[in-house]
Amino acid sequence: MKRIVPGLLIAGLWLLLLLVGSVSFFNLVIVAIVFIGADEYLRMAFSTFLSPLDRCILGLIVTFPSIVLCLQPAQGLLFPASLVSFSLAVSYFLYRYRRLDNSYSLLCRLVFGIFYVGVLGGHLLLLRVLPEGASWILIATAITASSDSGAYFAGKKFGKRKLCPNISPNKTVEGAIGGICCALLGSIGFAVLLLPAVNYFSLIIATVFLTCVGIAGDLTESIIKRGTGTKDSGNCLAGHGGILDRVDSLLFVAPVLYYFLIFSVV
Repeated sequence: MKRIVPGLLIAGLWLLLLLVGSVSFFNLVIVAIVFIGADEYLRMAFSTFLSPLDRCILGLIVTFPSIVLCLQPAQGLLFPASLVSFSLAVSYFLYRYRRLDNSYSLLCRLVFGIFYVGVLGGHLLLLRVLPEGASWILIATAITASSDSGAYFAGKKFGKRKLCPNISPNKTVEGAIGGICCALLGSIGFAVLLLPAVNYFSLIIATVFLTCVGIAGDLTESIIKRGTGTKDSGNCLAGHGGILDRVDSLLFVAPVLYYFLIFSVV
């Protein structure tokens, strides 16, 4: 029950945000989520030295691409915003260099965080302003959530062959296959309700690919956790860990789906 009740509450609020909320309100919520995710990432990657002020400053630097897209959700602004974030990150380390050990390693972690959290998260804002954008975000969420649940139960029941034992020992090939099957059910089910005119053959192919991308996103966060000795990215979601624990797959799926739609793949 500790996981089920908060999970249902989160899902309900997400549905309301996408089906009832305005684009502007959605953008503000996503920026807040990205900022919290940035703070979680910084806690994992920079736990040895960051003061609350440093964490706030670096959190804003990581979030900056998403902030720009919140104000003006245009694809053409993503690269300039990312370049500004990179410049601010370099400036911060030039200023703090004498007080830091392993400055190069920490700078690389910060630059990775800008891309991982700020840039990838910003694609949710770009998705939202596309035609039927809210529906596509719900389908992306259905893919990642259904895949996660399907992989868990299929892996528990049938799992034998390890998928990536050195990164995540509990993930299995059988679980991944179960995740793909559940993701197909989730994406097709939501498409029937929200986008009945979609090309279902293309959707099926895209769903299989996006599920694999989502698994890669999950494994990427596992690499971060292993590299930083962290169990959960945070504890703000009762029973579900932190923001990054919930959106690690979606962070990878959203940009790929966005460019699929831009280039009319689905």
